[in-house]
Amino acid sequence: MSNLVKKVKAWRGVSDRREDLSRSQYSLVSSGDLTAGALQLWLGLPDEVKYDPALEQFKQHYEKEHGGVDCTGLKPQSNGTTLSTRRLPCVASAPHLNNNFHILKEDVVFKEKKCTANGENEKKILEDDTKPKEKSKMVQVRHMIKLTILVAVWLFFTIVFLMYNEKEEITRYSSVAPEEVKSYVIKTNQDVRSLLVTLRGPFLSEQNEKKLDENDKLNRTVMSVWIEKWLVNNGTENVTPGNAINIQKAHPWAIVLDSEDKIDFTQGETRTSILHWVPEKENKNTVRTSSNHSVFAIRMSSSSNITTPFTLGYTVDPLDMSTGVIQSCILLCALYALIIFELINRTMAAVIVSTASLAVLALAGERPSLEEVISWLDVETLLLLFSMMLIVAIMSETGLFDFLAVFTFEVTKGKIWPLITLLSAITAILSTFLDNVTTVLLMTPVTIRLCEVMDLDPIPVLMSMVLYSNIGGTATPVGDPPNVIIASNKAVIQAGINFTNFTLHMTLGILLVCVQTYFQFRFIYRDVNKLRTNEPREIQDLRHQISIWRRAADSLPHLSRDELVVRERLERKVRKLTTRLDALVLESRRRACPKDCFETMLADMKTKYMIRDKMLLVKASVATVFVVLVFFLHSIPEFNRVSLGWTALLGALLLLVLADREDLEPVLHRIEWSTLLFFAALFVLMEALSKLGLIEFIGGLTEHVIFQVDESARLAVAITLMLWVSGITSAFVDNIPLTTMMVRVVTSLGNNPTLNLPMMPLIWSLSFGACLGGNGTLIGASANVVCAGVAEQHGYRFTFMQFFKIGFPIMLGHLVVANFYLLMCHCVLEWH
Repeated sequence: MSNLVKKVKAWRGVSDRREDLSRSQYSLVSSGDLTAGALQLWLGLPDEVKYDPALEQFKQHYEKEHGGVDCTGLKPQSNGTTLSTRRLPCVASAPHLNNNFHILKEDVVFKEKKCTANGENEKKILEDDTKPKEKSKMVQVRHMIKLTILVAVWLFFTIVFLMYNEKEEITRYSSVAPEEVKSYVIKTNQDVRSLLVTLRGPFLSEQNEKKLDENDKLNRTVMSVWIEKWLVNNGTENVTPGNAINIQKAHPWAIVLDSEDKIDFTQGETRTSILHWVPEKENKNTVRTSSNHSVFAIRMSSSSNITTPFTLGYTVDPLDMSTGVIQSCILLCALYALIIFELINRTMAAVIVSTASLAVLALAGERPSLEEVISWLDVETLLLLFSMMLIVAIMSETGLFDFLAVFTFEVTKGKIWPLITLLSAITAILSTFLDNVTTVLLMTPVTIRLCEVMDLDPIPVLMSMVLYSNIGGTATPVGDPPNVIIASNKAVIQAGINFTNFTLHMTLGILLVCVQTYFQFRFIYRDVNKLRTNEPREIQDLRHQISIWRRAADSLPHLSRDELVVRERLERKVRKLTTRLDALVLESRRRACPKDCFETMLADMKTKYMIRDKMLLVKASVATVFVVLVFFLHSIPEFNRVSLGWTALLGALLLLVLADREDLEPVLHRIEWSTLLFFAALFVLMEALSKLGLIEFIGGLTEHVIFQVDESARLAVAITLMLWVSGITSAFVDNIPLTTMMVRVVTSLGNNPTLNLPMMPLIWSLSFGACLGGNGTLIGASANVVCAGVAEQHGYRFTFMQFFKIGFPIMLGHLVVANFYLLMCHCVLEWH
């Protein structure tokens, strides 16, 4: 039975160390073994070993026989022992043991292959690190290459902007009467190969149009649009089909009209299509001369019995999608190369690449105007970030974050994993109701302060916190921007998805993802030393003592009985110190500080970190409660009249009024302006990539693959494909424009009668993928970038690869768990 108990204790990491540590400090040497030879060996030991209490009887016996010993070279230690500053025996096989803080640097001399104990001045390998090191030629060459490439990129988009005009938005308003053919002549000198036509009018919605079969379409009224090429005389002023010498007609584009009783005062639907011009052979009787020229026209007709109004816009020869996708991939690769290899600042990289993307659009004839570029910025997100940064900056002056750090330290009793678990749980719960960017802004200062007082590395703890922020935001329609986009879509609302069933379905899957994330993160950091800035001082001192005693034992030869007696006692001391070390290491894996110093450290922290300005804290709390309360009211349609950004701004203004600051400069200096600029550049880049066709290409490819699958497995394939495509893509592309595009793909798949797919499982798949995929990379989600910006302001810099090595494997685990959950719910249980 005792053996079984010992095995169970060993499996739990508990041994009989308590008995070893509780024994009295009796002498390790009996008086009968103290011969003259043993005493002589004792005299040759290092002072820190010789005068240890464990060998006290050697000292007493020597003093009894020969008088006192010289102890002037010893320094008292906190544990009652004494250590000497003299040089210790060196170990050639383990030179790192020779470098300890008890040895004076000038007393230790190394050879190239062995360590000398007599202090001879032989060839040293210690170099003087105080001499300034000149930059190598290779470093200078790399710097010049980087500078040359960046200047070349600057020249590229500067020259393009000087040579190409801004795109002109051509919009015309007209109507087509029954049995009338309306013509609009395109005024261009170039040969038209294709035409991007945008129409807005009383058209049937795309979802309802896809539900019509072929017979229904034949019975519905349509509006037909096509391109014609006319050959006319140069002197002709009013170009019409009647005075054209030759006419060539392209294939028409048919748009189903809404019912005639809904055409008047309609809100209108927008339709976009690329009409390709395929040149035909001209009539043999047509004679081309220098007096003839070609004219292209857009022609429209309607089968309706009443006049059909419409708005027309067009672009000549739009960018080819295949070319645009290649260019988009090049731009994305350039951005990631600059960020991953840290060639330049992250914000600067985003600004340069986004500007280059505008130059690529200009080359394709799609250069946007400054007003259009500004419209691409997600002002709501930027306003939310700015306002919450302002609130947090003022709140930090009260000492609240320091106080919360001490409170968390006290609740978790200094234990590492309970601390990380508590921070992650609080972040996830807050993110379910608040925007995850807001949650990260509030929690990051607390986490950093807590890690600093506990000697923990803040970066891994912040990674865990931001991962759970994105996970928690996935559970509700208001927790993450992609969910807001999905839940506010008209087709999604018509499918019966509301706040309640959205939260219920997503929360069950998110709970599984939380469990997977916790165990995977804990496995990655199973060595808790990776979470520390350094090893606890007590463990360092104990390791140092063990190395001294072990070297002392190794220095004795295996010859006489006297040497064996002393060696045995030294080794017994080493075993005792090792047992104590194992106990401390086991405790340190669970705690941020030893149990005996927890109360002392807690008392010191409570004295040092306290609320500094209680009145300002009350004012900041009032503003924060207002913001949080209005955030909660967003789930009620009657109170959802003020956006998240405006709510945060109103709260920030309230706090500024209550704080009554005469000088705003100190507060504004703490705003993360570089983070705001990074987001602005990223919004421009992603919209440019969308214009180049990257996101549409991804959505179209997904839809095409689902169409190719057999109907019996189509739902499982659609769920899996939608989840993984949106998840992997949102790790590298901002999930806001991706969700905007993919929600249209999902609604079109759900409303397609030939596929016969339920829409709800596809919506859940998109939400899981777009939100959880942001955990894959540092720029995959807004919360990641905000957390990195705040941490960098506190002196802790994230790198892209640091986040990628942790976040991407965990993100893959997210998608595996979510995929299993969705397949079980909808392919096995048929929850929908």
